[in-house]
Amino acid sequence: MRKVYINTANCFSSLGFGTNQNWQAMQQQQSGIKKIAQLGFISDFYGGQIADVWIEEQEQNSKSDTTAFTRFERLLICTLQPLVQQGKITAKTALVLSTTKGNIAALAMNQLAEADINQSAQRVADYFGFATLPIVVCNACVSGILAVAVAKRLIQMNQFDDAYVLAGDELTPFVVSGFNSFQAMSEEPCKPFDANRKGVSLGEAAAAVYLSTTPIEGQSFEIMGEASIADANHISGPSRTGEGLFLSIQQALKEAQLSTDQIDCVCAHGTATAYNDEMESIAFDRLGLAQKPIHSQKGYFGHTLGAAGLLELVMLMQSMRYNELIVSKGFEELGVSRAVNITKKAATQDLQFALKTASGFGGSNTAIILSKK
Repeated sequence: MRKVYINTANCFSSLGFGTNQNWQAMQQQQSGIKKIAQLGFISDFYGGQIADVWIEEQEQNSKSDTTAFTRFERLLICTLQPLVQQGKITAKTALVLSTTKGNIAALAMNQLAEADINQSAQRVADYFGFATLPIVVCNACVSGILAVAVAKRLIQMNQFDDAYVLAGDELTPFVVSGFNSFQAMSEEPCKPFDANRKGVSLGEAAAAVYLSTTPIEGQSFEIMGEASIADANHISGPSRTGEGLFLSIQQALKEAQLSTDQIDCVCAHGTATAYNDEMESIAFDRLGLAQKPIHSQKGYFGHTLGAAGLLELVMLMQSMRYNELIVSKGFEELGVSRAVNITKKAATQDLQFALKTASGFGGSNTAIILSKK
């Protein structure tokens, strides 16, 4: 079976543009979550928002002509552009897009064609000149890392030689009102795994990675193992025993031929909702991962839906590259039933193998394991 590597990466979030800017902000424990006075008909809530002027600046810097594209598509193009400029696109290069809502904002303007995720993906693919049809992964909040797993498998099956994985979602009134209807929104910046957590903070972001079978020494990360298993517990609530996540991690470890003892750190989903954080703590404890350094990145960006898994994977790679643990922002006092080791202080540690997890509506769960080359 061919080995597949992540060679380059980029991201765009409420902390800024580019992996370095985002990483530096996280190391200073800055947060992109702010009080948003008004978003459509929604007012006074906390979220991570990308300023429109930032998108315009990136378009000017890259000399991109995106006047015919929606804001969502412009966000994707800005994020993917640097990777394409330093890479290549051939007849056997895949584009895999992860999103949960895509151009959902177009529905409010009765622009039904623009709201079609497949059409949006095709417009982005055409902009860059991809010869093959784009592949859309839309599976709730596991979509970001599931898209990486899909691209990896397609390369291993010789369907493609290499792949660009692109993920993005916008902060829109539709999304905010939806989570608000679940009474899942926090009235302050979220606090994953904390005893005083009050729910999720939402955000918007885009991220991109390039996968190939040829590593770049000192820069690449091998995708050692991955798995995605749904527990089908409830339309929105996870299995209380973390069964789907437990099995996903277990299968990812099996493919990677690693034991839990060899995992150096865990980047959890960590939404700061009562059931998600509790479920994750149980799954980690059942697998013997509870005492590994564990963090959530939601306190920095908010929950960025279809972008979350890939954005957080990109930042996890930065953590591994510099051997610096990510502090779980917002965490002060453990608020789950299992004694998991949530990272509270910055520390250096050799990080060779790392686990990234994600869970979402419908009982979806995905795990992926990276190794530093």
